[in-house]
Amino acid sequence: MRPTQDTGTASTLFDDLREAVTAPDPSRPEPLPLCRSGTMLRALLLVVVVLGTALLFSAHSLFGWLEELASAATVAVPATLLWVLVACAGRRVIARAAAPLQVGVAAAFGAAAALALWWPLASVGMAPSPASHPLAPALAGALMAALVFQNERWRERARLPAAAAARLADLQTRIRPHFLFNTLNTAIALVQLDPQRAEEVLEDLSDLFRAALGALDQATTLGAEIELSRRYLAIEQLRFGRRLDVEWDLDANATAARLPPLALQPLIENAVRHGIEPADKGGTIEIRTRRRRDRVLISVTNTVASGPSKAGHGIGIASVRERLRLMHDLDADFRSGLTEDGRYRVSIGIPV
Repeated sequence: MRPTQDTGTASTLFDDLREAVTAPDPSRPEPLPLCRSGTMLRALLLVVVVLGTALLFSAHSLFGWLEELASAATVAVPATLLWVLVACAGRRVIARAAAPLQVGVAAAFGAAAALALWWPLASVGMAPSPASHPLAPALAGALMAALVFQNERWRERARLPAAAAARLADLQTRIRPHFLFNTLNTAIALVQLDPQRAEEVLEDLSDLFRAALGALDQATTLGAEIELSRRYLAIEQLRFGRRLDVEWDLDANATAARLPPLALQPLIENAVRHGIEPADKGGTIEIRTRRRRDRVLISVTNTVASGPSKAGHGIGIASVRERLRLMHDLDADFRSGLTEDGRYRVSIGIPV
């Protein structure tokens, strides 16, 4: 028997709702997510657009404008990439600075990156303006870096309402009454036949509810999500018996990947509800994880009932997709649909 945890009466579902829409504590600043591929793409696009717009004022023809833009890009593009790498490495240093100074620190990184690219080219006469003073590329790099950094800050602030909405939508999918009633009925039926098993069922249910009402803004690991999903499937296995066949194909090297809380269990629950429950003979659910270099691939595949099944609202899948996007930005890949052999599969790709 595992020790129980006293939850008290101070924490309720309304507390979790309040936490979901409350902004982070400003006294504990978190670094901006500067290490994402999405940040790099947005930075390059912003720099090229600003640079191209500025060069339009001095260009005499379209060909001349393209030539000047290509020449300026020989410094601007590598300098932007270098700044993103430096800002990524020093993101915690930037976060420790006071809010007004953070842009200044980011701008200093940008000036250093621009000079680091301009100076070698200028020394061999290949810089866009070799006769210009070093202050020019330094100021341009600082201004571009400040603009990119501020754009990411505005984007992060604009993300908070979307994050809260995704978390509130996720709360709607976390506790489904029919699952609670079925589990309690199963435990009641086991009290007389197998008291020990009934206790284990209630303990598994308690763990699921503790996770469901836990912190919504803290990341978890794939290993923890797999363990939680095993508890859920252990409960459902009592209901469906041989009708539910579960196949695990797990890669031990993938367990440390970061996921939002309850990202895997809702996908497995969907597979049970729409793939196993409507089928007279049941079906099979396959959970597979793989690590491929710097990516972790996760898939949940289930057989599909031959007859008509009750269509879902897609809230659970949409919530998982949105929370993955909020956590990993463009580095998260989420796909769902029927496979060639007629099964339904949800595939997730995330960085290690």
